[in-house]
Amino acid sequence: MILRRLLALPSWAADVRVVAGQSGLDSPLKTVRATLDAADSPGPGELLVLARELRGTDWQIDALLRRGADSGAAGLLLPEVEPQTATRLLADRLAMPLLVTTARPLDLLVDARLMLAAPDLDRANLVLATHRALGERPRSPEEVVTALRGLLRSPVALLDDRGEPVAGELPSAGRLRVAEPVPQRVELDDGVLLAHPALLAGPVLWVAAELTGAHAARADVVPPALAVAAGAVQRWLLANRLELERDARSRTALLGDLLRLDAEPGADLRRRAADAGWRLGGWHVGLRIGVPSGVDTVARTTEVVRALRAEQIEAVVVEHGDGWTGWVTFDQEPTAERVRTLAARLRAAHKALRRTLGSHLGVGRPHPQPDGLAATVAEATDAARLAATRPESGHFLHVDQLGMAQLLLEWTRTDTFEPAARALVAPLRGAPGDLVRTLATYLDAESSIAETAAVLGVHRNTVAARIARIEQLLGVDLSRPDDRLALHLASRAITLGD
Repeated sequence: MILRRLLALPSWAADVRVVAGQSGLDSPLKTVRATLDAADSPGPGELLVLARELRGTDWQIDALLRRGADSGAAGLLLPEVEPQTATRLLADRLAMPLLVTTARPLDLLVDARLMLAAPDLDRANLVLATHRALGERPRSPEEVVTALRGLLRSPVALLDDRGEPVAGELPSAGRLRVAEPVPQRVELDDGVLLAHPALLAGPVLWVAAELTGAHAARADVVPPALAVAAGAVQRWLLANRLELERDARSRTALLGDLLRLDAEPGADLRRRAADAGWRLGGWHVGLRIGVPSGVDTVARTTEVVRALRAEQIEAVVVEHGDGWTGWVTFDQEPTAERVRTLAARLRAAHKALRRTLGSHLGVGRPHPQPDGLAATVAEATDAARLAATRPESGHFLHVDQLGMAQLLLEWTRTDTFEPAARALVAPLRGAPGDLVRTLATYLDAESSIAETAAVLGVHRNTVAARIARIEQLLGVDLSRPDDRLALHLASRAITLGD
């Protein structure tokens, strides 16, 4: 064992300072001995603990340092004294660690001898202390991180599957190999990063600690404590999941009862809605977010709510089938401008969601009172179903964008129409610039260059050039209603077929 390892012991780390001779901290440590005699001579590999104060006798400390250096001692611990500069320089030159403490030297001596006699005792004590700190009840990630940080006296964090902190902070979190869900040890320039995975059915979380300075010498002791903390995180996740699923079942059942209403809701239904914080009065604008069948909607509801709130949208969001059903409630009938503003914010929120979640979103019209809630949700569901087939619109549709186009769209799905549609736009298929998608988006946007550019993510000048090229290749005039209708249906059929 080396002296640096002893200094990482909690009682020593809290009450012992290294004032000089840091270059000798990696010297072998065989034993720790107390003495009252300043004329004593430390033996090889021995840390000598002076159990009485020395005031005004720095020459005795200098002599002890020289005798210790000659014998190969591990260091010298002094009580409640501040060595003079000359003494510190001597300790540095001799590479003889000079330690100072304000604690009782004999207490430190006992801890040191216990560790030397039973090196695993520190590990066992830390594991026991971690169990006691976390207890048996489920604790939140913040509580787990705070408790472990207090025990280790080092930065601790709970990291997600991308290595980003969920709770706590960790300077070197980016060094974690998140693709390898096994206990990890990463060597740093001034210490070590330790991490233990908390494995459940969902994404892997990591309990990680960064040990630097003297604490890095304790790297072989900390991993079992991280494993205990990871177990506490798993326990909290399971308890939280059960609570989320119970709440989700309750919300889904309440939503089903509301959508099946054919008369005014009774007192019981109104009370349940009030308990859930849902307003039945006012004007509602429904929204429907659809996702692939394998998505865990219960676990990702928070992500959806967070994306909506980032755009200042306070909506009810309910896990419902393969996705979420929700609505925004207004006190008064919203103006067309307010509805357009809401739709723009929903589009922005959906765009943010699609960075991590393959989803499609539909928005209904405003409808009043409880029976209007079912109507706007039905409209949003229809719009979402069509949005799933419209990549050019960002898989987002407001029901006001449909109308007769929805009926025409069904016709474009026939076996006879698609071959004709492909022949009609064939000159665009081999041309550069994704002209078929540009054409469909442009016609969906009612010939708005600016909106087409926003949907496609290109400059408006690029869109204008593409439209001119499309008219040239097809020999059409997109200002003519007949040409627009035929090409709109043809581009839609091809998009669906592809």
